[in-house]
Amino acid sequence: MLIVNGVVHTMEKVVIPSGFVHIQNGRIARTGPMSDLPEDAGAGGLIDAQGGHVLPGFIDAHCHVGLYGAVTQEDDLNESPAPCTPQLRALDGVNPLSPYFEEARRAGITCVHTGPGSANPIAGQSVLLKTVGTVVDQMAVRAPAAMKFALGENPKRVHKDHGPATRMATAAVIRETLTQALNYDLKWARAQADDQMEDPEFDARLDALRPVVAGHLPAHFHAHRADDIVTAVRIAKEFGLDLTIVHGTEGHLIADFLAKEGVPVITGPFLMDRGKPELGRLTMENTAILARAGVRVAICTDHPETPINLLPFCAAMAARAGMDPEAALAAITVNAANILGVGDRLGSLAPGKDADIVVMDGHPFQWDSKVTHVLIDGQEVI
Repeated sequence: MLIVNGVVHTMEKVVIPSGFVHIQNGRIARTGPMSDLPEDAGAGGLIDAQGGHVLPGFIDAHCHVGLYGAVTQEDDLNESPAPCTPQLRALDGVNPLSPYFEEARRAGITCVHTGPGSANPIAGQSVLLKTVGTVVDQMAVRAPAAMKFALGENPKRVHKDHGPATRMATAAVIRETLTQALNYDLKWARAQADDQMEDPEFDARLDALRPVVAGHLPAHFHAHRADDIVTAVRIAKEFGLDLTIVHGTEGHLIADFLAKEGVPVITGPFLMDRGKPELGRLTMENTAILARAGVRVAICTDHPETPINLLPFCAAMAARAGMDPEAALAAITVNAANILGVGDRLGSLAPGKDADIVVMDGHPFQWDSKVTHVLIDGQEVI
């Protein structure tokens, strides 16, 4: 397969004004200017971009596609009765036939990071999925992809009758549960090292947290307010967690702190109403300010808060608010992939990576640009 005559955004710090992308066996084989086009490269089919733009498939770094959607009355987002449910797996709740996957594809989104919501201090395991397929296991790029934690108003509101009802209690519940997981992991380690010891009784909640406290499974903390973001950093330091902040609405107020701590932030949604007090300082300039400070950033829709198909528009609005346009594109491609731990497979048009590609008839940030082709693993899906 060969894509020709396009403005190729490799997202490897190279933009080819008139170039090609060569695909073999579902992966990127080569990119280059049209003058270097291999004579025999088009044997598997040809797409003429006709001067349009060719990019890696877009990645929504945080959403709830397949778990929640008004159109199909899906609501498998929050297991509200219990405050800590790390044993839940998004893989068991995602509906791969949700129409929102097709909406994502038609917008050039080839991969989504979806998972449980933010009602619980510890909500469960997310999953990273390609946006085409009928069997969720076959769509999965990484499962589990992260463990979802939440601070701020959501856990307080949902659990106010039985606790945690304050920010202090939410943090305390997380600490207590992580400490239990550390002790549980230690018991297993001791039992495996000593043939005379019996294995501890299996606990699904704590077992799910063992890779988190070992630093092998990322901890994604929902946090809007600056003080909640700092609490997440504090807890992550105490337990050695691989931390990513999700939303980071007030991150612009502590951008230098986040840069110094080396904490990535998945920003958004910002195409929404200020529907609760902790969104009072919501600004479209947040992503740009964080990026200029040196924070690694991605952009998300948090679908259904912002409809999934508006992800490219979210990046365009970040650019309009002062972000470098290529950096804004990176926030929905290569930076998103790197933050999600799959930069070796996704996010750029580098040789060897999955051939997840979007072709548009204009620049992605032009309001009237249309998606003309979408490929996932080298196969046309749009």
